[in-house]
Amino acid sequence: MNKTASHLLPKRLQDFIASCTWTFAKTYADTWPHEYIVRQKVDESNFVDLVTHIRAHGYEGHFYEKLIVYFNHEGMVYWTMGSPIEKTIIINRCQKEQTYEHRLRCGTLPEQIKKAESGTGK
Repeated sequence: MNKTASHLLPKRLQDFIASCTWTFAKTYADTWPHEYIVRQKVDESNFVDLVTHIRAHGYEGHFYEKLIVYFNHEGMVYWTMGSPIEKTIIINRCQKEQTYEHRLRCGTLPEQIKKAESGTGK
């Protein structure tokens, strides 16, 4: 897995990403802003190919203790939750600045913000 693999995304998958209507995850708007597509609402073949590409050319990173395979492309980070491909129904994406590891480094995790706002710092 290669952290700088974004240039490897085939044009067909770039076109697929651009053609999708990404849904904003309202439930996580205040904590983990991101968007997603649902397998049943997009082209099946392209969805599977994108999941396969993310997993083959992405890099391992954390979301708290969970290890996830991420893939960077044009300032966005793509991932699934790691279920087998036949059971994967969602592809997520967020801006690079909203990833767990970036926010951990910058002190902007949801719990870090709450502590800073409360003045406890703990």
